[in-house]
Amino acid sequence: MNGPSWDFTLANYDAVWAFMVQFGLLLFFLMVGNILRRKVKIFRTGQVPSALLGGVLLLVVNVLSKRFGVALVNNQVMQVITYHCLAIGFAAMSLKSEKSNHKTNPIQVMEYGALQGGTYMLQAFVGLGITVLLFLLTRGGKKVISYVCGLITPLAFGQGPGNALSWDINFTNTPAAQFAGNGSFGLSLASIGFIVASVLGVVYINIYKKRGTLSIRSGKTVEEIAYENLSMRPEIPDNESVDKFTLQMGFVALAYGLSFGFMSFLGSLSNFTNSIAWGFNFLWASLAAMLIKFVVKHLHRTDLMTREYINGYQMDRISGFAFDLMIVAGVTAIKIDDIKNYIIPIVVLTVAGALVTYVYIRKVAKECFKGFEHEFFLMSFGTMTGTASNGMIMMKEIDPGLHTPTSSLYILSNFPAMIMIAPLLFMLGFASKSLTNALIALAVFFVLWIGYTVYLFRRRIFRKKYANMPVVVWEDENKK
Repeated sequence: MNGPSWDFTLANYDAVWAFMVQFGLLLFFLMVGNILRRKVKIFRTGQVPSALLGGVLLLVVNVLSKRFGVALVNNQVMQVITYHCLAIGFAAMSLKSEKSNHKTNPIQVMEYGALQGGTYMLQAFVGLGITVLLFLLTRGGKKVISYVCGLITPLAFGQGPGNALSWDINFTNTPAAQFAGNGSFGLSLASIGFIVASVLGVVYINIYKKRGTLSIRSGKTVEEIAYENLSMRPEIPDNESVDKFTLQMGFVALAYGLSFGFMSFLGSLSNFTNSIAWGFNFLWASLAAMLIKFVVKHLHRTDLMTREYINGYQMDRISGFAFDLMIVAGVTAIKIDDIKNYIIPIVVLTVAGALVTYVYIRKVAKECFKGFEHEFFLMSFGTMTGTASNGMIMMKEIDPGLHTPTSSLYILSNFPAMIMIAPLLFMLGFASKSLTNALIALAVFFVLWIGYTVYLFRRRIFRKKYANMPVVVWEDENKK
């Protein structure tokens, strides 16, 4: 006997049309945001991301539509899209080849990893310290500010809306945290981070150009440089029975599928591992992608796979698409009512986080990355307050042909950076359990920041030991 019949009309809107309408809204407003960025000078010169403009515009339209009794946006769907797009973007990035046309110094790769670790620890220490202090000042009052919500700062600034949303929800569901962000707090911080990355990046470029210490490197732009396949193996043709892009999506889906299996296993072990499992979907997706890439390399070495199936250019497009959707959906998912009680911590955390990040990265750039300190600063500051896309956009403003090894160092430093950031990620759940745990975490972050910073400034601190060692100074080979 056949089951009940159904059709594709509006009578089945939730089952058939709801997701596609939300998805279409994201793409439409992303296009509108791109038009605004191209046509409005202040947005164009300020390097404000099109996805951010589209998200803000959709948020405003949604707020206005509610006044007429129409819920244009489904916040839960937007949060789900934000959550998954983060992992999909990281999986695609991790599947790319890490080969580079630049000569990179292994020491600077480790230093870049240490910088990312040090910046995360500094943002965590400052953010958590601020909200612990605000909690002590407001405890006993009508509006108590959570002691742990400041820990969302490094996630919102350094990793974007996806992870900020995930741990905002996690803290909201932890009664001891006394937090009710409902995702909107983290999404708000992440959205402001994009503005910080863009605006301060443009201000930095203009200031140092006027001082005469920064100049635009000549050469072809990235868009004018043909994509080069760094592998000697032939790629699969575009006209096979399965489209090349479909295979790239298949690799990404496989990575995310493996990570889902691992998260399910980890989540079944205990309450502690459960919070770690689902809160770090991007991390497990990245590790699964690295595993797939390792297997593919082994198959190449044994000649069991004779063609190149993973295309770096298309993986770039997949990650770019995922991150654009993540930004639009993340901004749109903000609920104004949820952040009314958190305006003060949001403002304080934004200002303090931007200031310490700016100063710290600027100092490290001058110390460790001589010869391309401006390119390095723009890439690192953009990444540590917005996303890698923000950093790349800012860096390409002064190095359109990617002559410096900045982008290569960023790619190669991902693994050491992941190891150095790991203590922060695994302390998040611990810190939210009690004020005492938060204070212990605060001390751990400070000690780790000191350790990473001592390593970065070791030449200056231990002058006698490094007196006879040559200083690494990058020189532009095009000028020789």
